[in-house]
Amino acid sequence: MATALTHLDSFGHTIEQEANGLRFALVVSKWNSEITEALYQGCFKTLVSAGARVEDIFRSNVPGSFELVYACNKLAISKKFDAVVAIGSVIQGETKHFDFVCEAVAQGIKDINLKNEAPVIFCVLTDNTWEQSKARSGGKHGNKGVEAAAAAIEMAYLKTTI
Repeated sequence: MATALTHLDSFGHTIEQEANGLRFALVVSKWNSEITEALYQGCFKTLVSAGARVEDIFRSNVPGSFELVYACNKLAISKKFDAVVAIGSVIQGETKHFDFVCEAVAQGIKDINLKNEAPVIFCVLTDNTWEQSKARSGGKHGNKGVEAAAAAIEMAYLKTTI
């Protein structure tokens, strides 16, 4: 979703379903922790404000964004959660490492979604600069964690209706 002219916090106000009674797993990368912690806070607060109980929100930390795939898969197959949110931040550097990590994480999360019942929401910032990441994790564009929480609630309901 392009966010150049969008304030991400506005997505939190469009949540149609309540999160009451739903269980969520939030998997947070420790790499670029200032960014990922802000994303986590946006997601967590939005879930709670939508009715999720604090005890129904599980947090798991992983070293980096690449490790999100393994942890999200384990949590999705556990059948303990209605939705899983992958929270990470990959910022472009001088090498192709950025491309490899972004591609692997995106494909990995897509693969998890195709083989498990619990949806996994992609809340991984893939920005060119630190400033872009800050703008999307509580800065001038709001917080993508809010958008991820809204998607997690919507997808948790969708899985029960199909």
